[in-house]
Amino acid sequence: MAEGSEWTDLNRPPLVAGGANRAITGSALWREVTVVAETGSTNEDLAARAVEGDLAEGVALAADHQVAGRGRLGRTWTAPPRTALAVSVLLAPRAVDPGRRSWLPLLTGLAVLDVLQSVAGLPARLKWPNDVLVDERKVAGILAELVAQPSGAAVVVGLGLNVTLDEDELPVPTATSLRLAGAATTDRQVLLHAYLRALEHRYARWRAAAGDPRASGIGAAYREACTTLGRKVVVQLPAGEDLTGTAEGVDDEGRLLVRDDEGHSHALAAGDVRHVR
Repeated sequence: MAEGSEWTDLNRPPLVAGGANRAITGSALWREVTVVAETGSTNEDLAARAVEGDLAEGVALAADHQVAGRGRLGRTWTAPPRTALAVSVLLAPRAVDPGRRSWLPLLTGLAVLDVLQSVAGLPARLKWPNDVLVDERKVAGILAELVAQPSGAAVVVGLGLNVTLDEDELPVPTATSLRLAGAATTDRQVLLHAYLRALEHRYARWRAAAGDPRASGIGAAYREACTTLGRKVVVQLPAGEDLTGTAEGVDDEGRLLVRDDEGHSHALAAGDVRHVR
């Protein structure tokens, strides 16, 4: 079991370190899958290891309890012990043009979608740029952070997936969990294995196509899965102002295309999106 953990709740068992490593058997990408009982942030820990040890890609770090998880725009994220899947991975697509790295969190979203649809049996959808929704409620978030290693740039991609949280444990009323959504499984071990396999598949196709979203099929798949498109949205931009308009597409750089109420088109590389019903 995870280091330092105890079996206290049969409905919320710990992740098993040795079991996690079974996910790398036969993998061309994953070299190491580590599970810890508790940490502040898996993204922060893995980024520090990546810099200090100049790690090659293919390392994953999962935690039974993440007490200071980080989200976009400086937000913090936490959940009760063993109720969520918190995992970060190190990827280094150095043969891919840096301008196409913006697709990494988007293709990660597709990998999560693959798992929720095929393993958990849920009709999940994506919200640009980094949220996974079930019935319009957020079940998972993704955070990608650039890491400057001695051998070159790499990216740490973190996933926080709500698994067995009950209604009174949710961080906000607009969130949900796999248990609340009626998932076919809430076994975090199964979900972790499936996620690493799905992410490897999506990432390998994208990297083999030199990050081209058209040749890899990632662009078309993302647009089909993104529930933001075609909707009225309010986007909080990084500088703090709001942009209101209609989300019309996602371009080949992964930017959200929004036509504002005056008819002007905007290509947004970052922003916090709110769907307007």
